[in-house]
Amino acid sequence: MKTICFYFQIHQPFRLKRYRFFDIGRDHYYYDDFANEEIIRRIAERCYLPANRLMLDMIRNSDGKFKVAFSISGLALEQLEIYTPEVIDGFKELAATGSVEFLSETYAHSLSSLSDPEEFGNQVKMHADKIEMLFGQRPKVLRNTELVYSDDIALLVNDLGYKGMITEGAKHILGWKSPNYLYASAMAPELNLLLKNYRFSDDITFRFSNYSWSEYPLTADKFINWIASTPEDEKLINLFMGYDTLGNMQPAESGIFDFFRALPRFAEERGIGFATPSEVLANHKSVTPISAPYPTSWADEERDISAWLGNQLQKEAFEKLYSISERVRLVTDRRLKQDWLYLQSSDHFYYMCTKHFSDGAVHSSFSPYDSPYDAFINYMNALSDFLDRVEAQYPSSIENEELSALLATIRNQGIEIEKLQQEIKEAKKSKTTQAKPKKQI
Repeated sequence: MKTICFYFQIHQPFRLKRYRFFDIGRDHYYYDDFANEEIIRRIAERCYLPANRLMLDMIRNSDGKFKVAFSISGLALEQLEIYTPEVIDGFKELAATGSVEFLSETYAHSLSSLSDPEEFGNQVKMHADKIEMLFGQRPKVLRNTELVYSDDIALLVNDLGYKGMITEGAKHILGWKSPNYLYASAMAPELNLLLKNYRFSDDITFRFSNYSWSEYPLTADKFINWIASTPEDEKLINLFMGYDTLGNMQPAESGIFDFFRALPRFAEERGIGFATPSEVLANHKSVTPISAPYPTSWADEERDISAWLGNQLQKEAFEKLYSISERVRLVTDRRLKQDWLYLQSSDHFYYMCTKHFSDGAVHSSFSPYDSPYDAFINYMNALSDFLDRVEAQYPSSIENEELSALLATIRNQGIEIEKLQQEIKEAKKSKTTQAKPKKQI
């Protein structure tokens, strides 16, 4: 029996306000709260809330046979908790059905896997803790930011204890092979890979309401027939897309909600089932290992990381940010740690992309800036202020090892002082008890 594995990505960055050169050293708050609130409330109204209701109806109407997975970044979860907690409630209701799986990713939706393995591991754990706290599930399968994957990243994910990872079924990695199988990492054979079928996924995400598309209109029965017509031995169809496909990228009036609502019925008629990523790992065996010497992603025609690190502006900002990662990890200041996470979001680098033609149009449609250069200048101004704040607390003139030793000494002294204070308190209490006169009988 063929199986469809649906996965939806949800992420919203903390967008930066217009931060000028003259703000450096004077204003330590970098975020556009108005834009962040307005955007997430708008998308929640158009997508998250109605889509959650739709998914719940699909699960209930199919007696739990419809399955779906979500990867929600830590930054998106924070904003949903602040501005639209009813969306969180909707995901909790979905989690309670037993037909929904939550995946692991980097908390900040960052590119740390490309530069800083320790930061990557810390963020994955932080994100898993958040998911478990909110939804009662400990993620078992990892989805890296923007499906970024390579042999080196596979080793990192394997070391973190994950048995499965989802990524892009990129042609330059697969060659003649089909994405419709379960694969394994060539470098970490115990790590299984679910590869996105980008043709079927993009038919929904990008072409669904395109009147000039030769297959328009796309109906549920037509789509299921395409899946059923794939070669008999290709049992696994991974459909990965952004959750905002439902109601935002494809507006409600396009019929996208009705399309999804009809999928389980037509799938059942053709003997096609649904499964979460963990269920796929339990019920399928990998057919062969695949290797990715260079990072891949699900972005643009190249399916590489050029959308975020393809020009000198992006590379300079990226290197500047992660040049202080070891020092920031010594920080105990809550605001600094929060800014460190928010500034790592991959969106900041995406806005700096200078690609042209069709990919450039996609990039500019998501960017709040007039140009990539404006995005670079604004980000570097905020980053400069952040670096100055880190420098003020942890001067670069002191080596990291020496600074770490000093901080450890200070922490140990604090623990020792607290211990002595507790002993004094207990001694005073004991003395007071002994000094009390005994009652006469």
